[in-house]
Amino acid sequence: MSCPWANIKQPESMNFADIMSEELARDLQAKAEAKAYEDINDNKHEHVDVGKESEANALITISSQEAVEIIPDEVLKAITNETMESDAMIAQLLQLQFDKEYNESLKRSEQKFNGSSKVSISFKNFKRLPEPYDFESDEEEEIEDIRDRKDWDRFDSLLRDLTSMPICGYKVNKNGELITKHDLVNNGRKNACKLLSFPPEFRTGDGEDFDLKLSNKVFNTLKAHSKKEQVRKHKLNDKKLDIAINEFGIDAQTRICLFKMIDSRLLEIVDGLISIGKEAVLLHAQTCSEYPYAKEPLPPECAIKVFRTILTDFKRRDRYIKDDHRFKDRIGNQTSKKVIHIWAEKEMVNLARLKKAGIPCPKVLTLQKHILVMTFIGKNNIRAPKLKEAHMSEAELKLAYDQVVSAMKTLYTKANLIHADLSEYNILWYDDLCYFIDVSQSVEPSHENAFHFLHRDCCNVINFFNRMAVPNILTADDLFEYIVGCPFADQINLLALQKTTKMKPHLMNMPGVESSFAFDTAWEQSQQQSVLHKQLNTRSDEDQCMDLKG
Repeated sequence: MSCPWANIKQPESMNFADIMSEELARDLQAKAEAKAYEDINDNKHEHVDVGKESEANALITISSQEAVEIIPDEVLKAITNETMESDAMIAQLLQLQFDKEYNESLKRSEQKFNGSSKVSISFKNFKRLPEPYDFESDEEEEIEDIRDRKDWDRFDSLLRDLTSMPICGYKVNKNGELITKHDLVNNGRKNACKLLSFPPEFRTGDGEDFDLKLSNKVFNTLKAHSKKEQVRKHKLNDKKLDIAINEFGIDAQTRICLFKMIDSRLLEIVDGLISIGKEAVLLHAQTCSEYPYAKEPLPPECAIKVFRTILTDFKRRDRYIKDDHRFKDRIGNQTSKKVIHIWAEKEMVNLARLKKAGIPCPKVLTLQKHILVMTFIGKNNIRAPKLKEAHMSEAELKLAYDQVVSAMKTLYTKANLIHADLSEYNILWYDDLCYFIDVSQSVEPSHENAFHFLHRDCCNVINFFNRMAVPNILTADDLFEYIVGCPFADQINLLALQKTTKMKPHLMNMPGVESSFAFDTAWEQSQQQSVLHKQLNTRSDEDQCMDLKG
């Protein structure tokens, strides 16, 4: 108490029955302990002298059964009954416990200081207990048990023999032969033992029944193959996922481009998928009204055309670009991704031509690499139906036929383009108008196959409207003649007559050297192609008549 006049707290009142029960419990516990110590003393066969030196170096833990067996009976009774007369004995036991804890902390500090270094520093001289009396850990006991056990298989004995090679690198065996660390037999066996460290899925076989030896070359080859298989195994699932994603067009690079469009406030949100085609994936998105670089108000909805970066029909697409004078200088030994960028740019340029010529088509908003953002033909996230899918009356079919024929002629005369893939699948019907889409493969009439493409487009369009039973429509050849101004056969013959001969570079513009092109031969070839074309048209007309009769 700091002050003699301080208020002393009154002790809490206790029930007399509670006090008696606690005293009774203590008495019963003391009797039970005394009886237990007497039984232990009767079962002892050897008496340990208290004055021996080993008693001071033993680990004392009074609360465990091990302490009861190590501490002599006289000391144990004295400690338990708290009647030990020798203060020196108590101090000695406490010092043993302190030295043990100090050695353990010193061992932990040594392990932390050395880490995984090959050169280690020992704190052995700073330990309080000598090494013979130091208490061993459980790990050391387990190591000794493993060393003392019998060999499980032949590889254990081989490893023991191989690791017995001294630092000098040679030894003498029982037969008096000198064996070095470069011995082929021992190295072969050592490599065979190393096979056990390979992954479990690597099939190494069972070499227990015979003396297996592997040369360094074979072992290194197997090791390299094992590492390669491990890398391939971990990348297999990711690679399959990447291929599946690339086939749908939404790979990592595409996602980054879409995120950039959202960050630049061009797009507000990408809603979802509209359709999946053979060359691209079409997504629906909503534009942001706060786009800072907009020259005119953006439509609320837009379509994102993502061209696939994996080309399964690269050679077929290549022929639409290499002969187009607008892009032929940019095509060559390009990767598939670079070609896709040119393909997307080609569609943007063609759509701009269609829009300038007054043909209904989507309007391009922006182009980034292989991603083309266009206006959305539809309303409320629902795209306009294709001509193949639209439910149309006879009047609407007739109107659609007139619009398609007029648009094809305008496309040829004003836009100077040929669609090259026009069919009922590439025409949308929306608000009583036909919209042309997918013009990435469109070419100019100067393309060597342009008129073949145009005639194919005429056949596709006329066949569709024939199936829909639209009256008073033109044939494919008549439609071609209406668009171009001359029959298809005459146009092909004209191209054959305009064909020039490729001469060797060193003979061009030399006096006395003329082209070996024969006009008569070209005329015969054109006549043969004309006859063949008439035969094909006759067969196709007969087939159509049979279909109508059927």
